[in-house]
Amino acid sequence: MSADAVWLQLLAGFASVFTAPSLPLFINLATGWVLCPGRRTITRVYRLAEPRGERAHDAYHRFFRIGAWSMSRLWKLVVEMLVNRFYPTGAVPLDIDDTAFHKSGRKVEGAGWWRDAVRSTGQKVVHCFGLNLVVLTLRVYPPWGGEPLGLPVNMRVHRKGKETLLELAQLMLQEMAAWLPGRTFDLCADGFYASLAQDLPRPFRLTSRMRRDAALYAPPPKKRKRGKGRPRKKGRRLPTPEQIAKTNKRWDRVNVTIRGKSTIRLVAVRDVLWYKVCPDRLVRLVICRDPDGVEPDDFFFTTNLKATAVQVVERYAGRWSIEDTFKNVKQHLAGHTPQSWKHKGPERTAAFSLWLYSLVWLWHLTTQRHATSWIPTPWYRSKTTPSFADALACLRRDLWRQRIFSTSEKSALHTKNILSLINVLAYAA
Repeated sequence: MSADAVWLQLLAGFASVFTAPSLPLFINLATGWVLCPGRRTITRVYRLAEPRGERAHDAYHRFFRIGAWSMSRLWKLVVEMLVNRFYPTGAVPLDIDDTAFHKSGRKVEGAGWWRDAVRSTGQKVVHCFGLNLVVLTLRVYPPWGGEPLGLPVNMRVHRKGKETLLELAQLMLQEMAAWLPGRTFDLCADGFYASLAQDLPRPFRLTSRMRRDAALYAPPPKKRKRGKGRPRKKGRRLPTPEQIAKTNKRWDRVNVTIRGKSTIRLVAVRDVLWYKVCPDRLVRLVICRDPDGVEPDDFFFTTNLKATAVQVVERYAGRWSIEDTFKNVKQHLAGHTPQSWKHKGPERTAAFSLWLYSLVWLWHLTTQRHATSWIPTPWYRSKTTPSFADALACLRRDLWRQRIFSTSEKSALHTKNILSLINVLAYAA
């Protein structure tokens, strides 16, 4: 099967989400969004989705704004597709975080003013106007090694005065558990989401950062057979993680993989009760130290008391894949640029760009597993792994080739000239 046929087959797998009139719009939009260079406003995507103009551009605006289809069902199908492909058995690794999609306009549904984490510093807080998105990604380890990929599998819009970021995260975790009953999940998040450990759904195990000054306690003593009053909920007060690191004399030297590279770290492990965050059960504290003293100590914790220090450090290091996802969706898929302002439009266009990111990588991992998918350049002679820009360009080449050659004459000279043009179009941004 040709690569462009695989792309259409992947899109056809979501046919049950749409009605007969909206299915062609969905397929054309997904393909047009991939091929479109620069900003992905709906009118720019329309020119590539409908090159012959058979449907009015208003139909594509209505598709996002008031279309009779469910984004939740679209997420459910992509979850099943990705998990069956990469994790048919065993624990499912997930990452969660929030990001801002910048918007402009006086009235954008769901938009507000938010702290811009990219431009803010410890001394200066910068705010931006747009959508605040809570995103859940599936962590996938590509066959070529290196850093893992973060493929979006769910998303929620955070609105002021409504559900908090943590409540939206809880809703997505509950939805994920319902979509994949009987499965176990290894969830990773930064320190802001550490309090998810308190009400974590049963099949989830959380790995996150612990505060350096966290109030820690020993396990509560066993209940006495006799005596008045309720049993104690916590034991004696322990030193803070930072104090434990300063006084600890026993360190294990381990080899860990951080962002695709092997390195040496010193680790110490201790099971403690972090009563303020997780009052009902112990968590495993892992202190990670740079033996050269260049980097400051890191303090991680996990609700999985069977996890080793190496597993905890590597799981948290792999969380960076979701940050790469945010960067790639904004830079290469321009997920923040569609000019859809009313009803469900802003939320759906943002979710669609994240969903499309997962589908592009799925197509690439399906069709280009053992092939070099990028055009060699003299300034990247030692490049051995593809980036998302390369995966997107590879898909564009196949789609442009199909579009152009299916309606053109077949001659050697003609083909040679057109292939050069296609390679330029593939990387056009």
